[in-house]
Formats: sequence, structure tokens, C-alpha cells
Amino acid sequence: MSAPDPGAAGAAADAAVAPWRAENGPGGAIVLFDRRRILFEACGGLADLAHGLAFTPDTANRWASMSKHVFASLLLKRGIALDATLGSLLPGCSEAVGGANVGRLLDMTSGLPDLADYFAGLGISAATPMRRDALAAMARTLPALNYPQGSEISYTNTGYRLLQEVVEAGAPPLDQQWRETFFDPLRLDVTFPHDFTVPVAHLANGYWQDDAGWHAGQYGLHISASGGLAGSARTLARWLMALLAAEAPVEGLLEQLAARRTLVHGAPTFYALGIAHAPWLGQECFGQGGSLPGYKDHFLLAPRAGIGVVVLSNREETDSLGLALSVMAAWLGVALPPPAPDALPEGLFADAEGGPFWAEHKAGRFSFQGAEEPLFQEGPTIAVTRSPYMSMRLARQGERIVGDINGAERRLAPVPEGLAADASWAGVWRNAAHGAELVVEVSQGGAQATLGTAPARLAMQLRPLGHGRALGDAWDNPWRRRPCFVFRGDRLTLVSSRSRVLEYARA
Repeated sequence: MSAPDPGAAGAAADAAVAPWRAENGPGGAIVLFDRRRILFEACGGLADLAHGLAFTPDTANRWASMSKHVFASLLLKRGIALDATLGSLLPGCSEAVGGANVGRLLDMTSGLPDLADYFAGLGISAATPMRRDALAAMARTLPALNYPQGSEISYTNTGYRLLQEVVEAGAPPLDQQWRETFFDPLRLDVTFPHDFTVPVAHLANGYWQDDAGWHAGQYGLHISASGGLAGSARTLARWLMALLAAEAPVEGLLEQLAARRTLVHGAPTFYALGIAHAPWLGQECFGQGGSLPGYKDHFLLAPRAGIGVVVLSNREETDSLGLALSVMAAWLGVALPPPAPDALPEGLFADAEGGPFWAEHKAGRFSFQGAEEPLFQEGPTIAVTRSPYMSMRLARQGERIVGDINGAERRLAPVPEGLAADASWAGVWRNAAHGAELVVEVSQGGAQATLGTAPARLAMQLRPLGHGRALGDAWDNPWRRRPCFVFRGDRLTLVSSRSRVLEYARA
């Protein structure tokens, strides 16, 4: 392998931001660094469309889920045992929640449902303001896990939210602990705004776009340790430089964060403790992405080469992981796999055994339970994703698609055209625990579900999938919600990418 080429990486970064400069809409910054210094910066676009403020390397951005590895670093620094159960650390947990251990909560194999997806099944928009104490109380008492702990992967913020409750019990607030332990010793300007209403100096607004133009992103949930930090691209680079250099007070933490994790059946996972293993770069690399409405971020580290890349963007459609991979690949002189638009049959698919799972493939973009990823070629017959949060290795088997999705074997069969909705689905369905209600109407073979209450009611068309299943479809801007409705007699379960436990009973 050739020596790392920072010039090629800089050219790739410049090419990535060029469209942002030309459009003069929202944009972002890309920063390249080694263990000792920042080597190159590229930026373009605007941090604030209303005031025409440029996005620079010093513009603060919401780090979103890139906060997770910083929180995991604090847990490691405090010596909290990874095999400790949440119930032993936090009172008031349900049996299902209390049995999850710290390591599984951090590495996305706990099976805990994600609250945002859970709320979507109650007809509650992610933009709806919600108090921290109410969210924590609900998270502690979730009724069940998505799957047995450690058996597969599903990305969830819930474990990080609950572990924040552990860290703050009888102790200073998390932002003070972070400052005293890491940010003040490293002289880093990082803030911890708990929600979108807290002012942050020099913060870029996040934007998403539709046919009417650009809109500012909104997010109502208390963001928590799962994704609450904010800072500039330069600040994030300096934090990551300290991790690469094993500088006090973060010496030894990168190795602990990135240590390979496994499922209960022994298969290794790509996701570790708030940080993930990155594919295809010719050497061991680690990174983490972040996403909140209107914000898309990612960083990658190549510890052996001692280099890293930060991508911060305030536009929803940015493929921050793809940009980070392309810049790092150019730096390391490796070729990324080509897209795989034709490797798999196209269309809508559902679990061949009647399980509550669906998928859709169109032109090399594959959606499983509503989480969409581009596909790439691995050899002549295999299509893979590059995301550690939605890891897939898939193959064609006649008209079917088979393979591994997040550590579980799946067999997906085409959904026949012209399936009719079952008349027995019609009626009022209630979740007594949350006082929630949804109504299903069936007419002339079609069906519609209405969730929530006026004036925030959400109507979803239902497409039958067979075996008592139907696919819902509605927008909670800027995100699309596509839960699977699973009808079993007088019980209805809503299953999405990150939540499989929300049940309704016939009224």
C-alpha cells in the first residue's frame, strides 16, 4: 500500500464541498488532521440562510450521535462495569429494561426500542416537545425488548438516555462532568444543549428541502447523552486528535471504545462502544455518524496511519458517511467498492415466513423496515451496505433476497401485486398504557390507518403484505415513517426499524 496522500484527500474534500459553494444554500465543513495538527480545511455554503452567514470550520454544528463515543468515554473513565445490568444501577426499571447490561446498551445490541420510533407508532411527531423526566420514566418502563439481548443489532438512543440517568444520580450534571473530565483539560469549546430551543453561540441552523424550498429542522425530544453535544469541525478534530495521540486525559480510550464486540452466537459486530468499525479502507478504521433533522455528520479515524477526517453538514440530504469514506479512501490510496444497482431483484418484499419484516429495493437503494442504505458490490453475487448501524450482506435467490441484516438471517419474498386488505382489520384500536388510539378503515380492498389526535392526526395508507401484515406510509418531515402493521386477531403490533413492541388491542 502506498503512503497516505494528503493532497489527494484535500482534493477529494474540495470536490465534496464544491456543490455547496456553487449553490449558496446550506453546506458544511470537512477537516483533515493527524495526531498533531489540522492539515486541511474545506467548507462551503451557509450556516444561516436568513442572515447569509457562511459555514466555516469554526461554525458550531450539532454533533448528534457523534456524542455517543464521548459519553462512552466518560463511562469508561468512571469505571462503570460493562457487564453491570441497568436494573442494578437505576431503580424503577421494568424487568425487560432492567436486564439489559451496560455494554449491550452502548453497542446497540440491547434490544431496547428507540423512543422516537416508539412514539411514531403513537402518532407523535419527532418535532413534538417532550420533557426529559417524562421520557426517562417511559424509557425505564418499556414493556419488552425488540429481540433477546445480544442476538442482533438495532440502533437505539434509549440505552444512552438511561445511562445518563445513572451517571447523574447523586452527581453533577453531565455537561459539568464532561467539562471537568475532558473539555477543560483539552481546552475545547463544546456545549451540551439539551434541546433545539437552547441558544448555542455560532450554531448553524439545520435545513431540509422539499418542493417549496428550504425549511429549518425541528426536534422535540430532549436530546440526552445520545446526541446532545455541539461544537465546530475544528473542535471535533482537536478532540479526535487527542484520542489518536493518546493524550491525557483520554489516553487509552480509543482502543477501549473500538474493541470488537460480538453477538451471543459469537459473530462480531461492526458497532462497538459509541464508535463503529469502518469497512473497505485497507486498514482498521473507526468512526461514528450523527443525524438530527437538518444535520448530517461523520468522522473517521485511521489509527495506524494516525490521521482522521471530520464532516459536518447542515443539510439533511448530505451523505456524510459517503463523503468521509471517499476522502479517507483518497488519503489512504484505496478504491472503494462500486455501487450494486443490479445485484438484487427490485420491488417490495416481506419476510418469507410471515414475520413482521419488510424490505424494498430500487436502483441500488435498499430499505429494511424503513431504514434505507445504498448497496455496494462484494464479489460477483453479493451486495453489502457500508453502514455499521444497518449492516447488510445480501444475495439473490431466484425471486427472493436472502442474507444477513444486522446479525440476523433474513429470507425476503416478493409481495404479490393486488393483495386486498382484510375486512377484519377495520375498527378502533387502543393502547391503554399510553391512552393512544388508532382507527383502521377498510374499503374496496384498500385500507387506511389514522393515528394521534386532532389537529395532529396522521393518516397512513396501508399496503397489504400478506399473512396479516400491512405497510404504512406517511411523512414526519423530514423523515418518512413506514411501520409494519401486524394484525393477529384482536391484537395489533406496530413494527418499525427501531421499535417492535408497541401493541394495540381492539376496542
